[in-house]
Amino acid sequence: MNKKKMPRAIRPDAEVGGASPVADEEAAAQAAQPAGTKERPRATRSGKRTTAASQDTSSPEPASAEERRAAADKIVDRFSLYSGAAGLIPVPGLDLATVGGVQIQMLRRLSRIYDVPFSVNRGKALIAALAGALLPATSGMGAVSLVKGVPIAGSLVAVVAMPTLSAGATFAIGKAFIEHFASGGTLLDFSPPDYRAFIRAQRRKKEKR
Repeated sequence: MNKKKMPRAIRPDAEVGGASPVADEEAAAQAAQPAGTKERPRATRSGKRTTAASQDTSSPEPASAEERRAAADKIVDRFSLYSGAAGLIPVPGLDLATVGGVQIQMLRRLSRIYDVPFSVNRGKALIAALAGALLPATSGMGAVSLVKGVPIAGSLVAVVAMPTLSAGATFAIGKAFIEHFASGGTLLDFSPPDYRAFIRAQRRKKEKR
């Protein structure tokens, strides 16, 4: 007696047709989207940074000797005013420290204009040496700073004297570095004694303005 063959088990659609119902639903959803929304690019954070960088409008450093000198003179005039304003700080000692910080920042900007390598420690040492060449003006700055501790009278004297002394010293120091950098010098070969007469003349020039 021959046995009757049983029908084969019906396989799932994924094996018969090669595609699952899930894949068919995804394809149908993509086909239903408008044509303009399929390949829409998305803005990325890196793209925003690139755009911001491309819009950088910072001006390049002056190239010619005349342009550099004009820019450097403006820097010295501006930071001299900053030093004069710092001289109005009523706290003894804090005013001198602030003036010193202003002078360091001025030297940093001048070094950038003349493409001179800058060092904070070297700059502080040179400015201190130049301040010694400005005696008795710089010693007067220290005395006036201490006088600020005297109530009323000390403050009145300091308001008159300290801004003038601070601005004059910063102006003279800045002009000395301009002359040195314009001649091709750097911070490494700067010799403060060579500029003693020069900075004293520049300080007197500033005070006459």
